[in-house]
Amino acid sequence: MAYTLANLQDDIRNYTEVDSSVLSDSVLSRIIQNAENTITRAIDTDQDRFYATSNLQAGNRYVTIPSDLRAIRYAQLTDAKGNQTYLEQRDTSFMAEYYDTPSTQSGLPKYYANWDANYWVVAPTPDNTYLITLSYDKQPASITESPGSTSGTYLSNKYQDLILYACLVNAYGYLKGPQDMLQYYTGQYDKALESYAIEQIGQRRRDDYQDGVIRAQLISKSPSSNK
Repeated sequence: MAYTLANLQDDIRNYTEVDSSVLSDSVLSRIIQNAENTITRAIDTDQDRFYATSNLQAGNRYVTIPSDLRAIRYAQLTDAKGNQTYLEQRDTSFMAEYYDTPSTQSGLPKYYANWDANYWVVAPTPDNTYLITLSYDKQPASITESPGSTSGTYLSNKYQDLILYACLVNAYGYLKGPQDMLQYYTGQYDKALESYAIEQIGQRRRDDYQDGVIRAQLISKSPSSNK
């Protein structure tokens, strides 16, 4: 059964045998958000992928970071003729050394770098308007917020065991519960996270036709062996 916020809260209280006077809705919202963030940082998943387009303006090498961005995957430019170019990522010191007159229009950008919390920067400074496509990891929707609270999220709809065990680890930590229970649910969370990783960065990144079906290695005796 897919989780909504209400039945996830109910399960956390039932598993911990604590009612809403201790695990209030506000406390559980923080516990659930912390669990979601832990899972998001642990595994590179398809749920976080997002694509946005914007325009680089002539004479301006700074680009505003989308508010929900966590990490840039790649940046692609398209000129007026439809030619596409992928930018190479560099650090800010390289950008300063490569092109030390940022206000001067120069040409087609070749590089990009994370500048600060609000901007990233390209070099050289654009000499024209270029369409830019940004592929990035976004902050995923939380089950504690609408519409996820009633319709569920990618995690709660497909990986109920993972989000439940992550929440129970945080809940037992908050309650200062028995160490054996905390240890048990930590182990269950680790197992669920491992199977989640196998699917997300294993099976979903493979193709049976190109990579072949996954096979388990079997230990078999040679027919000529007497052992």
